[in-house]
Amino acid sequence: MTPPPAAPARPTHRLVADFERVLGDPLAAGGPFAFAGTVEHEERDELPPGAVELLREWGLATCFIPERDGGRLRNLETAFGLTRSLSRRNLTLAVMFGSAALGAQPVWLWGDEEQRALVAGGMLAGDLACFGASEPDHGSDLNANETVAVADGEELVLTGEKWPVGNATRGRFVTVLARLEGRGHSLVLVDKERLAEGEWSHRPFVRPVGLRGHDLSGIVLHGARVPRTHLVGRPGQGLVEVLKTLQITRTAIGAMSLGTMDSALRIGLDYAHERQLYGGGIYRLPVIREHLVGAHLDLLAAECTALPVARALSVVPSRMSLWSSVVKYLVPVVGEEVTAHVGRVLGARSYLREGVAGGAFQKLQRDHAVASIFEGTTHVNLHNIATQLPHVAGFAGTPAEGADAVLRTLFDWSQEAPVWEPSGRELQLTNASQDEITRGWGPAVAALAREAGDRLGADEARDLARAVAALDARRTAFYAGVAGQGLDPASTEAARTAAEHCVYHAAASCVLAWLHNAPGRSGAGWLILVLQRLLQRLDPAARLDYAYVPQVERVMEECRASGTYFSVTEFLR
Repeated sequence: MTPPPAAPARPTHRLVADFERVLGDPLAAGGPFAFAGTVEHEERDELPPGAVELLREWGLATCFIPERDGGRLRNLETAFGLTRSLSRRNLTLAVMFGSAALGAQPVWLWGDEEQRALVAGGMLAGDLACFGASEPDHGSDLNANETVAVADGEELVLTGEKWPVGNATRGRFVTVLARLEGRGHSLVLVDKERLAEGEWSHRPFVRPVGLRGHDLSGIVLHGARVPRTHLVGRPGQGLVEVLKTLQITRTAIGAMSLGTMDSALRIGLDYAHERQLYGGGIYRLPVIREHLVGAHLDLLAAECTALPVARALSVVPSRMSLWSSVVKYLVPVVGEEVTAHVGRVLGARSYLREGVAGGAFQKLQRDHAVASIFEGTTHVNLHNIATQLPHVAGFAGTPAEGADAVLRTLFDWSQEAPVWEPSGRELQLTNASQDEITRGWGPAVAALAREAGDRLGADEARDLARAVAALDARRTAFYAGVAGQGLDPASTEAARTAAEHCVYHAAASCVLAWLHNAPGRSGAGWLILVLQRLLQRLDPAARLDYAYVPQVERVMEECRASGTYFSVTEFLR
């Protein structure tokens, strides 16, 4: 995995390219991010020696601190790209720094200058943060939390237990969800360095199936005294602030899944070209080829879905309530499927804790399983989508006013996303009917037909039109049905309906990515296949047009050889 030969022009791309260079090739011997050494230390529940130090020396923590507070976080796309790069090599470390970013997020969104300066200064010095929301007996039922904060003069006295919490032991700062006496749920910033002896203790590390070596533990507050000035945001708004915070981190988890998919696909491709059976390399076998090409198409669809939502935080943050749940549901599910496809390619070797790629594949599988659990499970996110879907469905065939400018900023990836100015007020609990991506399908299809007629050959234009028409017919009936009948968000039918909406959201995102990025002579073979692949999620009888597979394979092999991301941008040059 070597960095791209030419330095990208955009600031975010330059930063990610430098990070790639520093992290190096995990398939090579030596270094704290080599797969073989990572797996060896993980067997002992340890982080690779030197890995955290290298990340801190490079300044990764600064990339999760907004520019206004002295960091290098330009926008969520910056954090997304770096998280994807780190996740290609070691998801445990990506979760470690991601948990720190989650813990600090409420401070960036609602904190005053003193709070922001305290946390930013600590993180710049190497300290970690964490988010104390869950409790042992209540899990995701945050409304039932029992931790309390009682006012005592100029202090708040906190009593309660938070578990499980990433970085709870190693972290210095804890953003705690507590019941503020007389005001309701509120967020309080706890600086463990400023607590008196005996005011807090730790619960032991949990031993998870994956993420071995990660600090997943707990903290118990025994009448911990913190200044009243450490109340984050408005008293009584804690639950709202948590829900808004999760819109950001749910989107960032998509980067963890994309990084995992990238490494899994690379391992599978390498093995398929190296493994000799039945008189030749196994890649020539149709079933092996189908698994790997399909996995690549799935990755492309996931990227087209996640990247514009990462950009949305600094463009239309009010849309994140719905779009972040689409990413959080769809992208990890696709990631699980991609690793499953690669596992079938590896066969018996996928079950070994050594051998292929230093035994890294089994680590990828175990670590990535948490992506569908963190920041709201699959079911929680489908429920959130289902709750909002009737409002969106009623306008699904009507373009949103001012959508062109929004979609151009979300999907024109040649331009840097605007700098993010953190503000909790800009985030909303629902989208209402505002969904430029879903509502942009009709205009995008019309534009696609015009562009295809001008830029594609007759056969390619015809096949693209067929793929779009098949999705369009199902989509029209789907949204008409949802708008006409409504949904009970708690039902299993609503969960299935929400999952289908995610497919149409992804299809629209893929079409918009091609429209806003493809140069004049760029083909549409990848887009045809990705749309057909998405259609297969709704209609198992749908088939891929294998006439376009060699185009995709050529780019896929170029990415493998150069070590660059398996990315849709490679088709849009």
